[in-house]
Amino acid sequence: MQTIRGKTTSTASADGAGGARPGPGRDLAPLLAGAATAVGGFGAVLALADSHSSLRAPLTLFFLLAAPAAAVAAALRGLEPFGRTIAALAGSVVVNMLVAQGMLALHVWSVRGGILVVTAISCLLLLLVVLRSPLRGRTTTRQDI
Repeated sequence: MQTIRGKTTSTASADGAGGARPGPGRDLAPLLAGAATAVGGFGAVLALADSHSSLRAPLTLFFLLAAPAAAVAAALRGLEPFGRTIAALAGSVVVNMLVAQGMLALHVWSVRGGILVVTAISCLLLLLVVLRSPLRGRTTTRQDI
């Protein structure tokens, strides 16, 4: 019978398998999240200010996809990252389509109004996620007592 040995601490740290990764790429996710927030916010400001910049259309489209996707992704914390990304993007398209369909059906469509409604729905979803998470923590601590 053969014995399977685990890696020692010196080989585990040399391979990068133990603990946090050393190097410049370890803080990349928060940096990218901050950059995406800035780009999306700038796109919303350009659209609301009715700017005639050539960056208005792509940055506004990025905002309209990223804001609801971030809110839906925050609500789906239990899924794997790839599944959460796909579900968040699908949810973002659904939110945008429902807003457009509702505003067109009510004959109140405007670019500014659509951006404001999508922003309000995204903020409401994020607010519900924030309000829901402390309640879960309180119920588990009460059950432990």
